[in-house]
Amino acid sequence: MTPPTTRLPPAAPDTVAAAVEGLTSRLRKKLDAAVEQYAALPVTAAGDGTTVTVACGEDAVVTLTPGPSGAVTDHEQAQCSCLLAPRCLHRAAVLSACPVADPAAAPDTGSGTDAPAATDTGTDRGTDPGTAAAEPAAETPAEAARPLTAAQVRAAAGLWSATAAVLAAGVPAAGAVPQAELLRAAHTARLADLHRAEAAALRVVRGLRGARARHDGHRSADLVAALRELLLTTGLLTATEAGSAPSDPGLLGTARRAYRSGGSLRVHGVFREPVISATGYGGVVTHLITEEGSWYSVADVKPGGPARARGAGTATVTVGAAVLNHAELSRAGLLIAGATVSEDGRLGSGKGVRASVAKGLDWTSGPLAALFAVPLARAAADRLADGPAADPEQTGRVRRPLGCDLVVLGVAADCVLAREVDPATSTPHGPLIRLAAANGHPDLAHTGNLRQLAAHPGVRIRVLARIDPDRAATLYPLAVGPVPGAERTLRLPAEWRGHADLGYDTLQGAHFPPADAGETVAPPYGAAADPLADSPLWRVRRLVELAVTGGRRAAAEAARSGDPRTDAAALRRTGFHGAADLATALAGEADRRHRDVFGRLGDPGADRYASAWLAAAVHLTSAERGVVRATWEA
Repeated sequence: MTPPTTRLPPAAPDTVAAAVEGLTSRLRKKLDAAVEQYAALPVTAAGDGTTVTVACGEDAVVTLTPGPSGAVTDHEQAQCSCLLAPRCLHRAAVLSACPVADPAAAPDTGSGTDAPAATDTGTDRGTDPGTAAAEPAAETPAEAARPLTAAQVRAAAGLWSATAAVLAAGVPAAGAVPQAELLRAAHTARLADLHRAEAAALRVVRGLRGARARHDGHRSADLVAALRELLLTTGLLTATEAGSAPSDPGLLGTARRAYRSGGSLRVHGVFREPVISATGYGGVVTHLITEEGSWYSVADVKPGGPARARGAGTATVTVGAAVLNHAELSRAGLLIAGATVSEDGRLGSGKGVRASVAKGLDWTSGPLAALFAVPLARAAADRLADGPAADPEQTGRVRRPLGCDLVVLGVAADCVLAREVDPATSTPHGPLIRLAAANGHPDLAHTGNLRQLAAHPGVRIRVLARIDPDRAATLYPLAVGPVPGAERTLRLPAEWRGHADLGYDTLQGAHFPPADAGETVAPPYGAAADPLADSPLWRVRRLVELAVTGGRRAAAEAARSGDPRTDAAALRRTGFHGAADLATALAGEADRRHRDVFGRLGDPGADRYASAWLAAAVHLTSAERGVVRATWEA
């Protein structure tokens, strides 16, 4: 009988870094090839399911024994049978092939312990903005900035240096050894309580691995965003003297899943959405709302990937004495006493929590009715108010669901086209809205449901969605329902209680009105127009992304070819003078050569190059965000 195969478990950053640091220089040169080779080998689970093995050779079998969190967090949990163990190539390569574990990798007991983050999702967009993230329960006043310690400044400086080296090397040269150095610096940052910088470093490593392995879900833009966030955070921290408070308290970040007492709550289920994490986790998050309009969530995210995310939609969830599944919770209510709540609004299920099932809330009443009453342009402006220095781990504002009534117009590429329905006149108005799949994984229902909507132009839908801050007038619909009083709208089954969760419920032809019912709509004029894509800012983005994907050498070659001068002239003609200056400075710094007193070429240093790249990347992000805001106001 063939033993079952499984995935490699996540590995803690410090465990991977220690394994690579234990190699000799000769073995380090072979590490990248070994990682690629061993990652393709079958992974076999032991009979009891507590260990996994990888046969790297006749006398070299690597055995991984994950801890209770499902991750390898100690060097004793990774063993190799070869004679050179533990300082062997097999062990280091297998650990380097493991997904990077979240710093808070532990089962979500809901009683105050840490849990894997639901925000780190792996989809067709890499880290996809349309997937689950719990919403802060309420706005809390900003903490007073604490003075930085000397250890924190040193940790930030070390992380800056490691990141600058990775940026100068580029994706092709940022193999397992530079990644291990970045993971070691990230672990040092964690010990110094620089949680935001650590989280950014882990996203960079995951992005580098996705780029080098040519994963289908990898996007260069995601890696660029992670590098920009990491360099910006560490640069601002490094510029702050020890004993002084940073300019923004959010630069330090916060540790995940610290639960606090939430008192008594009455919450209503709104919708559920699947979670597929880049670290191998899968599950579901059900979003809830209070009468005051504060958002909470109940999550079930554990190791398992897409298969678990698909099945978790109907998994049992226990909060206190209330036992129901996620499909029922998304359409019911809860009365909770002694609630425990994490900083991002996640409800716990500890021993002191008491809860009972209550009646659910219709989308036409209470706080949800108020949500749908806000004009779409105003809701979008509120969610796009954050600048490039905002912490992506604290994305409460931009990720807060918004509600709107839309009329479907047609399809363009991979998006459904729609316009907002004016509540006063019941006619379409405002900018052309693009509806994209919140998660394009084939095991989930998002893409199929969008196809059904696209096949019924003229149908009116009430949508709960999340905005895409990086694309022109784009929403990720999470749940849909019928528009009250509309004739040509959805006709959902009674058991769905007024809405369909697009990640789980499957829309069918019977859920739509007949083709001859109600009004017809003309195809949208100018549907292909995209102000962001048509803007000359693509010239800056091309250079910024080239500097990441090809490294300093590729950016220098572009500078010698004359493209930056052409790009700068085109940018200045269209009014983007700041972008032109920064792109020219980046190209010039990339091509700068350092010579010693004897005229020999030397290392020009990565710091100035990283600073020039960061300035161009931050300006580009701000300019593109301005264009995106304008598309919602059209």
